[in-house]
Amino acid sequence: MVRSIGCAAVMAIVTVLPSPQSLSRDAARAEIQRLIAASGAEAAVVWRPLDARPGEEVLINETARFHAASTMKVPVMIELFRQVDAKRLSLDDSITVVNHFTSIVDGSQYILPSSVEDDGEVHTSIGRPMTLRKLCEAMITISSNLAANNLIEKLGVTNIQATTDSLGASGMQLLRGVEDQKAFAANKNNTTDAIGLATLMAKIGRGEAAGPASSAEMIDILQRQHFNHGIPAGLPAGTPVAHKTGTITRVHHDAAIVYAPRPYVLVVLTRGLEKESESDALIAAIARITRGGSTK
Repeated sequence: MVRSIGCAAVMAIVTVLPSPQSLSRDAARAEIQRLIAASGAEAAVVWRPLDARPGEEVLINETARFHAASTMKVPVMIELFRQVDAKRLSLDDSITVVNHFTSIVDGSQYILPSSVEDDGEVHTSIGRPMTLRKLCEAMITISSNLAANNLIEKLGVTNIQATTDSLGASGMQLLRGVEDQKAFAANKNNTTDAIGLATLMAKIGRGEAAGPASSAEMIDILQRQHFNHGIPAGLPAGTPVAHKTGTITRVHHDAAIVYAPRPYVLVVLTRGLEKESESDALIAAIARITRGGSTK
């Protein structure tokens, strides 16, 4: 078992790394693996330009399975926009916000520990109508679990997974809404691997997750993300980043489309670190290594 050296030491290592543009893919992979080992975390990484040529990528543990945490909200958003494109829904349609959901284990009802701090306007709208547009914004930008569960019930888990599979991202498996504690205890969790999540982000970035206009709107929403201590913290100030984080106890992920001169997708999945500040530092350090948008 490798002992964690802590976030300060991880950042001390990364400050003496060569500039990203000077690293070959093999050297970048080796530096990332060194950082992961030093941190004491388990991690998976995918780096791939949006216009990648065959083999032009950095892959580390890319098929290892992780609890998806809130990265599962990305396929929920994609399904919403695809149903909008199919004219089954409008983003301006409203649904009544509820806080009672059905466990996939036994059909019993559960509620979320919702608050204004966690869910913003979605919490104050319980029992009242809210547009699908606002629910999607809250689900992604402040990672509202209450918004996510309401959208999942509207869209259907089966539909979300079918779309995810059709996009070539079956490494992302969505079984249920958030905070179904009976399902968690039974190990019936939403899971992902890095390659599946990277595939979804690349599809959005290339305008292929839904129609071009819908994909562009998804990018805009992802760029309004409130939690920016992971991938964005490792990039030059002002770099546009469209990303989604996911965090539960000892699990912390970030998945991004980075609009460097040559845009690319970067996905970092981590587990095993007690402090989110440590996983933030590791993710930011990995982002710094790959930030040039190109490796040799």
